[in-house]
Amino acid sequence: MKRRATLASLCLAPWVLAGCAGTTEATHWYELRAEPPEPAPAARPGDGTIWEMAGVVRMPGALDRDTLVVASGAATLLPLVGHRWVEPLRESIPDRLVTDLARLRGEGLVWRAPAPAGVAVARRLRVQIDALIADAARSSLHLKARWWLSDERDAGTPTTMGEADLKVALADSLVDTLAAAHRLALWRLARRIAGN
Repeated sequence: MKRRATLASLCLAPWVLAGCAGTTEATHWYELRAEPPEPAPAARPGDGTIWEMAGVVRMPGALDRDTLVVASGAATLLPLVGHRWVEPLRESIPDRLVTDLARLRGEGLVWRAPAPAGVAVARRLRVQIDALIADAARSSLHLKARWWLSDERDAGTPTTMGEADLKVALADSLVDTLAAAHRLALWRLARRIAGN
């Protein structure tokens, strides 16, 4: 009798586990939308030089994850369990910056490395994100970034360096608002890099 009870419990165990697994919270997915979150400024005449942006944007390890995170306490990062990026930020951030810079500077004037054969690149752009995190109260998103623009036509020309320290106010504490703020911060960074 004891042996039958043990066999019955072993047969039921997978069904019990499957039932427990089915009660986990659903995953919510977020993306950095292709369209900019604000209207583009009026086009200003540029110098027509072609930029090539490095294919990789350096960023802190906390951003090289699928889960959205927020600051917590003095030095803690809190992952928002069940809230994930559809595409890793290491891929979507360079894509959005290149697209936004092309919108701001002009079609065909900004390429992600390597630029197509036959394109005469005049300047090379490298971007580094030092911070892109919401505060613990989720009232604002802080973006801190640096970029370097080197002139390929004249090796003697020093590399131009720029910095941005931006804050995007969050209207509420919804994760959707936080994800959308990431996109807005990147658009504003692109405007700063493009000089708009």
